[in-house]
Amino acid sequence: MIYTDEVFELEDSLDELCQALLSSTSFDDHCSNKKAILNSPETLNKEKVFGDAKTAFEKIENYGDYAPDFKEKRRQLRQAKRELDLDPIVAKFRVSEHELQSMLDRLVYEMAQVISEDIKIDAGNPFFEFASKGCGGSCHVG
Repeated sequence: MIYTDEVFELEDSLDELCQALLSSTSFDDHCSNKKAILNSPETLNKEKVFGDAKTAFEKIENYGDYAPDFKEKRRQLRQAKRELDLDPIVAKFRVSEHELQSMLDRLVYEMAQVISEDIKIDAGNPFFEFASKGCGGSCHVG
């Protein structure tokens, strides 16, 4: 590969973008919420209980109603999941995770649009509203 001034400018721009992302409030919030989870014994215990319930259920999941305690293990899994989801520390983490992911989705979309408006972006987010969806054609008609 031949290195030109454009390649070096692009590399510098990428470094600036990375620094901007790392110093953003969304990233800071996400990191602090992750640390809060790691520093909360109660939340870590809920994660462990959920992980154990998930493992126990996955062992018998394929057998369905034929497995002993299938319904009980499924209920335990759902209860553990609910306890984890309702934990305020986990809820804050998930909100910050969603905000950071939305920012990254928007950034990738805008970068793709600079290159070509024909580039389709699959953000994996059903609420990714600012991007056009599909080809815009009428292939489903007729």
